[in-house]
Amino acid sequence: MTEEGYTKLCRFDELKEGEGRRFMVDETEVAVFKINNVVYALSNICPHQHTALIYDGFIEDEFVVCPAHGWKFNLKTGKQPKGENGLNSFPVIIVNDEVYIKVLKKELKW
Repeated sequence: MTEEGYTKLCRFDELKEGEGRRFMVDETEVAVFKINNVVYALSNICPHQHTALIYDGFIEDEFVVCPAHGWKFNLKTGKQPKGENGLNSFPVIIVNDEVYIKVLKKELKW
């Protein structure tokens, strides 16, 4: 962990454009996406039926769509289009081509 509270996940070039990847950070499931060379990090647990599948969702505009039941979540904020039952979003920084995330202990939004 870095001084600022960020944890190293991987190298930037290890993330595939347009695809999600699953990580475990401090016992928190995280879904990470690289879209147009920007990295986003959200909780990997969908609030609908608590499935750990967000990383396997597909991208539709600025949303990731849960593959289990089709719920959409904003990549930046984790919120649904109408602002209900969202996912936690986590700050991401890139330092020397390394991806770091800051997982804050938050309560689940469901």
